[in-house]
Amino acid sequence: MPGPRSSSDPCPAPDTVGEVIRWAAFSCVLVPVVLLWYGTSLAGAAGTALGLTAVTAVCRLLLRRSERCAARCAAQRGGRHTRGQTPVD
Repeated sequence: MPGPRSSSDPCPAPDTVGEVIRWAAFSCVLVPVVLLWYGTSLAGAAGTALGLTAVTAVCRLLLRRSERCAARCAAQRGGRHTRGQTPVD
């Protein structure tokens, strides 16, 4: 049975925003390729790629902003547990 974790060895949080953005960038490339494969014009596929890229950029901006705001709120409150009712092992 593993022992308790030390406070100097925190578990790193996954970069979920980065993962979402990587999948969105992948789809920005994949969707136009599929559209071309199925016979859509080059201009239509390029327009789709530009639209997806614009939406991805705005979503990335909003997600990063949300992360910063959440981190700032957590820092102002002194962390996640504000009521002191954390169970002790």
